[in-house]
Amino acid sequence: MEETSKPLTSLAWTSGQSTCPKGHIIIVATTEGASANFLKGFNQKSALYLCHSTAPELQGIEQVISEVQLLSDKTVLPVGFAFIGEYVDPKVTVPKKKRLCIKLSPVNTVDFAVSEIKLTVKSKQLGAPYSRLGDMSGLALWCKKVPVRKPPPVYATPTPKPRSITSGIRGLSLDNGLPAQPNTIQISASNPRPNARTPQSESNIYGVSAIDGIPFSIHPMFESKISEPSVNLSNFKDLRIKTLAEIENEYDYGFVVERSACAR
Repeated sequence: MEETSKPLTSLAWTSGQSTCPKGHIIIVATTEGASANFLKGFNQKSALYLCHSTAPELQGIEQVISEVQLLSDKTVLPVGFAFIGEYVDPKVTVPKKKRLCIKLSPVNTVDFAVSEIKLTVKSKQLGAPYSRLGDMSGLALWCKKVPVRKPPPVYATPTPKPRSITSGIRGLSLDNGLPAQPNTIQISASNPRPNARTPQSESNIYGVSAIDGIPFSIHPMFESKISEPSVNLSNFKDLRIKTLAEIENEYDYGFVVERSACAR
């Protein structure tokens, strides 16, 4: 494979195409063209192959195989490693004297990952960039690592900044920056009755009357009548306005006189 090969995301055992997991490719032959079946023997009808898969597109949370090791049955499983999965027929048994284990790591945490597994006969030697893992059932296992092309970081969608209102737009507002007023009923100057309801057209949700701002004036036809007083004010020239104290004193004096008359 080329150096642009995609990292492996899974490695497993399978007994054939019928048990092979979806998206996995079976290694059916060695580099020399020989059978890659790990169950060899006289009159052996069962089969055991390695299969692997790659991710079509690497994402920030995708895990890749960063390490592969072939361990003996007496070796303790290293920290972070796990034995590969087994997708085999019930009659097939995977050899336990030597076991394959892999280490899965998030793609954004590693610089190199395993991109290829090759099988050869024991005497075959592969040069760089392949590394020999060991021998199993008469076959030699090799792996190749490639640099990981990390996906670009996923940035959160920026929150749009609130747009400031220009003075020109603010001038178009009906409230002109003043605090909202309750939607009260306005009394028209032409209809001064206290209980009169202002027509709906003269009031709106902004509490502004349709006649607000219009100057009040008297029609010229009524000015002549207003200039002629209908009441002769000379009859009231001797009228004196009493204060509240004077009214209360007169009330108290009348009450005392009345009681004195009753006592007689």
